[in-house]
Amino acid sequence: MPTIPPAGARPAADEPHQHRRMAESFGSDAARYDRARPRYPQALVDRVVAAVPGPGPDVLSVGCGTGIDARQFQTAGCTVLGVEPDARMADLARRGGLDVDTATFEAWDPTGRTFDAVVAGQAWHWIDPIAGAAKAARVLRPGGLLAAFWNTFQLPPEVAEAFATVYQRVMPDSPLSARAMRKQGPDAYQPLLTKAADGIRATGGFGEPEQWCYDWEWTYTRDAWLDQLPTQGILTQLPPDRMKEVLSDVGAAIDAMGGSFTMPYATVAVTAARTD
Repeated sequence: MPTIPPAGARPAADEPHQHRRMAESFGSDAARYDRARPRYPQALVDRVVAAVPGPGPDVLSVGCGTGIDARQFQTAGCTVLGVEPDARMADLARRGGLDVDTATFEAWDPTGRTFDAVVAGQAWHWIDPIAGAAKAARVLRPGGLLAAFWNTFQLPPEVAEAFATVYQRVMPDSPLSARAMRKQGPDAYQPLLTKAADGIRATGGFGEPEQWCYDWEWTYTRDAWLDQLPTQGILTQLPPDRMKEVLSDVGAAIDAMGGSFTMPYATVAVTAARTD
């Protein structure tokens, strides 16, 4: 799910504070986040693993959260270490069988450890793009891969209209208009991908960045969509009474559509290989 403002949203005057507050809000219900957030395409995981030398590569998962992407790389045969600044999410990841250091990536001390791949699922936009890429270059072995990726979705028009009606009624100051929600998707993330690629180029430690894209879809039942809804960026900070109203009205809208809908997804990535 997107964790950045929708395309077209105007930044608030206290944007840095809001940015930090939103970043810290995801751990408030870490179990729900881990349960409800979508996974990543297996083709992406396989391509990362195939791009690095040797079997059983060592992978560093930056901003690993509850370990969603890290567990996928573990299943693919990788040895994975996570770095996560939110202690609540890091604790849940450890209980799921992951090794996790609690720190921001910029401040994290690798203590001499090196890796075949550095990955970041739904997290690189919280990291300084130049400092983050420079840190990745320092811990990657020659030929290793940096891969930052995001799940983007694009609500079908009729779903976007129904949900926007709810959001505008319950949260009249929200940027989640039908037009903004229809613009979600890979095109809305292009400025973010460009910023990440520019940060990688600035380090001088990587080959030319590439962009990858994987299209897929998922059918949500009413209950499944309502389960993940409180984990979406701006909604994580709603007071409980307003969240209850959003969930009730969105649930009614899904019921009116027949109880489910199919969401088109595109997982987008910026990748670059570490040079010697």
